[in-house]
Amino acid sequence: MTKPRIYTTSFASVYPLYVAKVERKGRVKTEVDEVIRWLTGYSQDEFEAQLENQTDLETFFAKAPRLNPSRALIKGVVCGVRVEDIEEPTMREIRYLDKLIDELAKGKAMEKVLRE
Repeated sequence: MTKPRIYTTSFASVYPLYVAKVERKGRVKTEVDEVIRWLTGYSQDEFEAQLENQTDLETFFAKAPRLNPSRALIKGVVCGVRVEDIEEPTMREIRYLDKLIDELAKGKAMEKVLRE
């Protein structure tokens, strides 16, 4: 079985899309970075190194220092699929991030986005 194409896409190529999405709604890049660090456990320097290295999405999540245990609280629909129903681990992590970015863009308070 072949991997979904998104797995081999570099995180650096989707990151500007996340930033643009939230900026159109009045949010800022630093909030996107905060959400990504919360989800993955990367420090800002480690995260920026992943961008520089053009790390693919599969590797980005596989090498995440500490996936946040509270990410299991992320519920809802992304691209017509409930994130909590996604069985494949890498795809679920990608959709968790998509959902967090959607919530940020919709104006949710950062405390709610980060499940605090």
